Amino acid sequence: MSFFTHLGRFLLMIKGMFTRPENFKMYWKELMHQCVELGLGSLGIIAVISVFIGAVSTVQTAYQLVSPLIPRSTIAQIVRDTIILEFAPTLSCIVLAGVIGSKIASELGNMRVSEQIDALEIMGINTKAYLVAPKILACLIMIPLLVVIAMVLGIWGGRFAGTAANILSNVAFDRGLLSGFLAYNVFFAIIKAYTFAFIISGVPAYYGYNVQGGALEIGRASTSAVVTSCIMILLADYLLAAILL
Repeated sequence: MSFFTHLGRFLLMIKGMFTRPENFKMYWKELMHQCVELGLGSLGIIAVISVFIGAVSTVQTAYQLVSPLIPRSTIAQIVRDTIILEFAPTLSCIVLAGVIGSKIASELGNMRVSEQIDALEIMGINTKAYLVAPKILACLIMIPLLVVIAMVLGIWGGRFAGTAANILSNVAFDRGLLSGFLAYNVFFAIIKAYTFAFIISGVPAYYGYNVQGGALEIGRASTSAVVTSCIMILLADYLLAAILL
C-alpha cells in the first residue's frame, strides 16, 4: 500500500476513537490499566538509561574541555542543556518506541488474529475507542512524566559522575547547573515528549490493529511499527528543533 493509503487508514482509526463511551467506568478502568502497564512498566529502563547517559555526558565533556581557560562549571551547563534538550526526550522515547511500541503492536495484533476484536465489534463495542484510545491517552499522560524523570536522573547521574571521577566538585557542578538556565528549554522538551508519545502509541496501534495473517505477520507488524516509530521520532525531532528553536 502507498503512503497515502496508510495515512488515510490511520486518520480513520483516530477519527473512530472519538465516540461517546458505552460504559465510562469500563473505559476509565482500561485507561488506568494502560497507565500502569505502559508507563510504570517502563520506569526501570528509563531510570537506568538516564543515570548512565548523564554520567557518560559528564565524563566525555570533561575529556573534550581541556583548556584551563574554561571554568569547570561549564561542564555542568553543557550536560544540563544536552540532557534536557536531546537525551531525555529523544533518546528516552526511542527506547520507549521499542519497549512500548512492540507491546502495543503485538497485543493488538494478537487480538486481531485471534478474532477477539471481531467478537467485540459483534457485541456492539467500538474497538477503536476501547482498545486504541486508552493506549494513546496513557502514553500522552505517562511518557512526558517519564521524560521529566529522565531529565532529573540524567542530571543527577552527571553530578554523581563528576564527583566520583574527581572532575569537579558538587559546588562547581551546582553553580554551572544554575548558570544561564532557560526555562524555555524544559518547555521545548515537554512539547517533544507529547509529540513523541503520540507517535510511540499511534503508529504501533495502527500496525497492530490492521494486521492480517498469523503469528508471523504479528512479528512483522511489531518490527515495522518500531522501525517506523523511530524514524518518525527522528524526523519530528528535527522539525520541532527547526520550528521552535
